[in-house]
Amino acid sequence: MAGVTTASMQVYVVEDRAFGARAFSNLNEGYGKVLRYGAYGEEVLARLRWMNATLGPAVGEALARAGGLDMKAMIGRQLTMGDEGHNRNIAGSATFGRMLAPHLARVASGETLEQILRYFADNDLAVLNPVMAACKATMDAAHGIAESTIVTAMARNGTDFGIRVSGLGDRWFTAPAAVPVGLYFPGFSADDANPDIGDSTITETAGIGAFAMAAAPAIVKFVGSTPKAATAATLEMYEITAGENPAFGLPALDFRGTPTGIDIRKVVKTGITPRVNTGIAHKKPGIGQVGAGLVRPPMACFETAVEAMVALLEG
Repeated sequence: MAGVTTASMQVYVVEDRAFGARAFSNLNEGYGKVLRYGAYGEEVLARLRWMNATLGPAVGEALARAGGLDMKAMIGRQLTMGDEGHNRNIAGSATFGRMLAPHLARVASGETLEQILRYFADNDLAVLNPVMAACKATMDAAHGIAESTIVTAMARNGTDFGIRVSGLGDRWFTAPAAVPVGLYFPGFSADDANPDIGDSTITETAGIGAFAMAAAPAIVKFVGSTPKAATAATLEMYEITAGENPAFGLPALDFRGTPTGIDIRKVVKTGITPRVNTGIAHKKPGIGQVGAGLVRPPMACFETAVEAMVALLEG
């Protein structure tokens, strides 16, 4: 959950054609012993070399042949197929692979094509990285609006949790990150867990992930909850958001749009902090993911941001 992206790595490029923002992400390594969980060895390096030399160029050519993919439409489709776009991306990854498959068949063949299709077949997280980039491009369009109290980024580094607010420039408002509450893989417990880490909270910032849990009742088996609680989680998030995204309709809520646009004023007023779906990393490097669950940002992030906004408006 703290991987490395170097200048030589293949990346996805997601463009917001309405406002011109562009966001980037590397390719998802899948589960198990991977760089983003601190693993470093020949097996990890071999996979990264294959992704960079074979997978990335082929997917790039396939995307070019397809004329690009509409990520907004794909995310909306995910939410009608049982995904929430953060911890659960099974339907989205399958759709991503299916849409690319005809084009991949024209740019690769034989064993190479088999390996690429196997990557999409085996990796339920394949679409997560471009989804995250799409969410980043979306929220960048909302950043820098004078006096806006909307959160445009949330991230955590394993020590601190931070937020950025549209009308408060590039300052990060931070506080100590919490340890997620959830289910642990066999042989692990909360004693093994690192405080929350990673930048995938950009999904919740854009109104999916835990904000769309009502669309993904099956995720409760992974994060430790109940289908009823999944719906309640989404309903609670409407109390701290500025609006609803009609492009991301939730079938379980009669296609009501996902709660979108975290408002720091509403967070502080209600005492409700955003919900986040997350993986749980081991506190020692190289061991990797040891579970999955739910976490909330510290209220102090939002209180400090509100104080900064008040000072700005009064100044």
